[in-house]
Formats: sequence, structure tokens, C-alpha cells
Amino acid sequence: MTDLSAFGPDFPFAYDRWLTHSAGLGQIPANRHGESVAIIGAGAAGVTAGHELMKLGLRPILYESGKFGGRLRSEIFESTEDVIAELGGMRFPVSSKAFYHYVDLVGCESAPFPNPLTEAAGSTVIDLEGETLFARTLADLPELYREVAQAYDAALQEGARFSDLQAAMKAKDAKRVKEIWDPLVAAWDERTFYDFITSSKSFGALSFRHREVFGQVGFGTGGWDSDFPNSMLEILRVNLCGLDDNQRYIKGGVETVLQRLWRQSAACAHWPDSTTLAGLNGGATRARAVKIARDASGAIAVTDCWGRKDLYEAVLVTCQSHLLTTSIETDEALFAQPLWMALDRTRYMQAAKTFVMVDRPFWNDINPATGRPLLSMTLTDRITRGTYFFDNGPDRPAVICLSYSWMTDALKVLPHGAEKRVELALSALGQTYPNVDIASHIRGNPICVSWEADENFLGAFKGALPGHYRYNHRMYGHFIQDDLPVQQRGIFLAGDGISWTPAWVEGAVQTALNAVWGIMHHFGGTSSAENRGPGDVYADLGPISLD
Repeated sequence: MTDLSAFGPDFPFAYDRWLTHSAGLGQIPANRHGESVAIIGAGAAGVTAGHELMKLGLRPILYESGKFGGRLRSEIFESTEDVIAELGGMRFPVSSKAFYHYVDLVGCESAPFPNPLTEAAGSTVIDLEGETLFARTLADLPELYREVAQAYDAALQEGARFSDLQAAMKAKDAKRVKEIWDPLVAAWDERTFYDFITSSKSFGALSFRHREVFGQVGFGTGGWDSDFPNSMLEILRVNLCGLDDNQRYIKGGVETVLQRLWRQSAACAHWPDSTTLAGLNGGATRARAVKIARDASGAIAVTDCWGRKDLYEAVLVTCQSHLLTTSIETDEALFAQPLWMALDRTRYMQAAKTFVMVDRPFWNDINPATGRPLLSMTLTDRITRGTYFFDNGPDRPAVICLSYSWMTDALKVLPHGAEKRVELALSALGQTYPNVDIASHIRGNPICVSWEADENFLGAFKGALPGHYRYNHRMYGHFIQDDLPVQQRGIFLAGDGISWTPAWVEGAVQTALNAVWGIMHHFGGTSSAENRGPGDVYADLGPISLD
């Protein structure tokens, strides 16, 4: 297998192979079968971990403070059955092999996402500083845009040995990946993305206008300027793992993957083959967890918002790390103080989306004056930043994501309600498309989200700053617990914020699988010798330590 997957680069372990091996993920002693494990959060990490722990013969008990699915949130427009707004994750690169394992398992289908300059988008409009450009491919844009794309490719080669490293990842050559990647960690951990492009020979030799276009428009999913302050390591991982390329959306909504997995039966140790996560949880998750503490018996007590307290040998925490100090009263002794530092210093980025349902995909109508579609996928420096179109068929209601923005652009709309956000977006788009009456096509109520305003998230996803590698290393490697004091064992962490690839569901799934191995090991279980798990090879292949 030589196709690209999220194979490292920090920990080059083939999760997709571990998942699909005929030997299974491992086994736990029969006398531990049926024991309960608490999982805090019913998002991608919690549900996938729960499914695999169920197969091992444990009883995962899920706690959810808000909406099932976490940031895989597919909101259905009122009065419809399947017209949706994807408020969280909406585009999933094909390199996310572990995630697509579950997509295939539950029978969900995907299709190409309408990113800029892709065939799925059909056409793209770029509107910067009042200049509007129409394109179907990169070749249709002025030379400056091609210079930007070529300069970034050259910068990756120059500063990160990009082609050599990606070739090693495609070949799943773990030794070679670490040989190239590990020196880059020390070189780039404390330097920003913006530093990377400005200090490169190829990009640094170009004008500020080139960097400005790269920040506003970028190539792939859109502009990069919101990430300019981030550690360059974080951006390198996105590029190396192909996370910004070949993206697809899940038909019917990505939340369907978790809803189906919740009800998916599987061949299990201990449990009948008809067993499901839903069944083991009595058909519904527990309520919000408000306290996690070590009980006098040595077990970990989880208390929900209604006062019910249950004891567990193991607990998996998949919620955003800041909730452990703001929403869940967590016994400090459960984690070492350096780990608390990492959890508290995690920086979350803001993100906002505004969706409307329209009567039909009218944007496909041809403007007789130009011979072009009325509207196109749009990238702009205006308040909307990114506008996407979702076609459900010629005679069916369609969806427009009027605006998808991050950081400062997301904060601009934070105080406003849904209708005001739509008004602002329509006003901005009216400057780009002055003769198109979008409002007349809108049906029902808009659907909006600002993740930083949700008390259950406090932000959309992690955005590591320079110098945060050590913090990420502490969180990511916490599933290896043999050397921890007894009072710190048995509580595990997972989620994309614990991973090396925040904002991508693959990171949530991979850290969930790390936690599955850790919990299995905690219960005295082992992986098969012919299908060694992440914890079995971590000492040899784990992330380099900067200390």
C-alpha cells in the first residue's frame, strides 16, 4: 500500500492496518469482561473508542453535555428530512484512513467537496480588494496566483524536504519518516507559519502582495492568514498528511456516521453479536459529567449533573481540555502538574458559519450577460471569507454556507443573532454579485454557529502556537501509563485537540484508538503479536522529545 494516509509524521503508526487486521485489536482477561468504562463526550473520539471497547468485552458508558456527535454536527433545516447544515466538520480528506474505516463500516457514502478551483465546485470567484476574478481552474487566474502556488510548493521542499518525507509516509516507512521529520521538530517548533513563508528563498523573494493573496485565498480549502501565528509544525502536518487535499463530504450529514456507529452491532468478546453501544447504554447517553475524582476505594468516580455517581476502573475524557477546569470539577491529583499546564495552555481557535436554505440551486442558472453561473464558490477578503454551495438536485431545496470564517473574522459576528449574520453576509456578497437577489430564494430560518460561544466547546479546534510541541507531546503520550504514579493511572485523553492534527477528525479517531490500547493494557489485556498496537511500538516510534 503506497497511497497517502495520515501516517505520522510524529508517530508513524498505521492505524488503518491495525483496525483491519484479522487478529483484531487485542483482548482483555475474561475476568475483566463486562466491566464499565466511562467516556466523557459522545463525539468522534468517544463513539469510536466506545465501539472498539465494546468489541473487547468492556461496557462503555457515555456522558454527553450537549448534542450527540460533538463537532460532527449535522443540523437539519426545519420542515425537511435531509436538508442539512454541517456546523462542524464538513470536509474529510481521503487520507483519513482510520475515519473512513468507520464510514465504510456503517455504510455511509461520500462525494467530492466543492472546494475552490475543484470540479465539484464547478466555478470559483475570487474577490480581493474590490477586484473580482472568475475561474474554473488555477490556469484561469492571473500569473500572480500561480506564482504563489509555486512559491509555497518550493518553500515546502526547501524548508521541510517535503517530497522525500511524503514519499516515506506513502510507503509507510516509519524509520525513514522519523529520520527526516524529527530534526524538523526542533527546527520549526518555535517558529510561525508566517516566518516559514517569509524566510524561504522562494516565497521571501516575492512581494508582500503575494503573501497577502496566499493569506486571503491560499490553495486547497481557502486562505491561510488565520493560521499565520501558529507553529509551522502544525501546518506541515496538514500538508504532509494530505489533509487539505482530495476532500469529500458525507452524504446525509457526517453526524450520521456516529449515529449509525452508536447502533452498529459487532462481533464482540463477552457480549452477544447483536450488542450495540446504544444497547449497553440503555438507548441514551448519560447526562453532563460535572465531577471526576478518585474514590476512597481507588476507583474513579464520575458524577453527572443530576447527582448520580458511578465508579469506574477507567475513564476516557474526549471533551475540549479547558472543560476540565471550567465545567467539570476534576481532581487535580489525577494528572501531573506539567500535564495540567499543557491542558490549560491549549489554544483554541474561533470559527463561525452561517447557513441558509434556498428554494433550489439557482446559482447554476446562467447569467445571459456573462455566460457564467449566477454565483460561484467564493473566496473574498470581505466578512464572508468563504461561501460554499450544496446542490441536492434541481427540484429540491439547496443550501448555501454564506460564510465560513475563523479567528478575527469569526469574532466580528459573535455578538449578532442569525438574521443579522445573514444580513451582513448578503450585504458583502452583494458587492461581488450586485445583480443577484439571493434573499428572494431563502426559505425557513438560517442556521449559525460560533463554537467559541458554546459552553461545551469554548472554541472550534486547537491552534498550537510556537513552543507548544512539548505540551502536545505530554497530552498525546499520556495513554502510555506504566511509569505514572498509581493515582494518575486509569484516566485517559482523546480527541483532535490531543492529537497532532487538530481540526481534523482523523486526529480524534487516532487518539481514540491510542486510548483503546491504553485502556486494554490497563485492564491487563494485550494486542496480538501479529498485530501490535500503538502502545507496543511507542517506545521505538513515538514522538521525539525536545527535553
